[in-house]
Amino acid sequence: MLSKQKKPHRIAVLVMEHALPVEVSMPFLVFGAPALGYELMLCAETPGPVETDHGWSVTVQHGLDALATADTVIVTAFRGFLDTPSRDVLAKMKSAHDSGARIASICTGAFVLAAAGLLDGRRATTHWQFAADLARMYPAVRVDPTPLYIDEGNIITSAGVVSGIDLCLHLLRDDRGAAVANEIASTIVASPHRDGGQAQFIRRPDGPPRSAGGVGATQDWALAHLDQPLTVKDFASHAGVPVRTFERRFAAENGVSPIKWLNAARIDHARKLLETTDVSIDDVSRVCGLGTPANFRQHFRRATGTSPSEYRHTFASVGSPREWSRTHSPAISV
Repeated sequence: MLSKQKKPHRIAVLVMEHALPVEVSMPFLVFGAPALGYELMLCAETPGPVETDHGWSVTVQHGLDALATADTVIVTAFRGFLDTPSRDVLAKMKSAHDSGARIASICTGAFVLAAAGLLDGRRATTHWQFAADLARMYPAVRVDPTPLYIDEGNIITSAGVVSGIDLCLHLLRDDRGAAVANEIASTIVASPHRDGGQAQFIRRPDGPPRSAGGVGATQDWALAHLDQPLTVKDFASHAGVPVRTFERRFAAENGVSPIKWLNAARIDHARKLLETTDVSIDDVSRVCGLGTPANFRQHFRRATGTSPSEYRHTFASVGSPREWSRTHSPAISV
């Protein structure tokens, strides 16, 4: 059973202009049950209507003064994150932190925390698409684009969109324990804890990058022979040049070494097979040239933050596996 607390834990949800409505609602979804003992306050720089990214407004009752009385402040995602927030917003955020409030952000809300100096010297994350912007604008922040959320004690940042649910459930787990967090997760039909990180969701082009220059033909050849134990010497032999010459040309045209590119190509091919076929994990590792199944699992987890089986469970295309397996041999690179 969920238990009541005598003194409500006050959560201020800060809404910035052009907020993303789905993320504004997440704290209310997770912490909103009266029996949990939270008091939620929707606040903005100016109370009243605040325009969302979808062209309609939410009505906000509280101003920034609500941050001064909050035990937790959650800054939700918004579209204008490349613009520096007002001095008033930054001052109130710093003051809330200095007063002992727990500070959290969902997605691009991390840019507000960074602008207030609260992320300096800390690890932090945001949506993978905007992680480079966060690192460029705030070099004192140790940006890590891979986790779903990062807990640095009283500062917690999360990745994009649905990871806001992960963050809120994490906070609830800290406050009320795993049993209560699991009960709420079940109520909202969410996973109590998701394995892996953003790496498994990062959108990638079809196939690894291919040079339009002199080594492009060799890359095409390598992609057709991923099941073989390729070396840089093999690459150079196909290109008809000395090894060191090939390495220099490859790096100049692709920005990475041949082996780094090859490993990325193997992982990319593995992801496609896991998404679109029912070929066994052992056969996927062999087809992609990633060695033993154990070695494959280790490489795949390092690249994506999750296991091959969990990746397949998340991303498998409905209807495609049996169709593929009827027409292809798992021993042939496709």
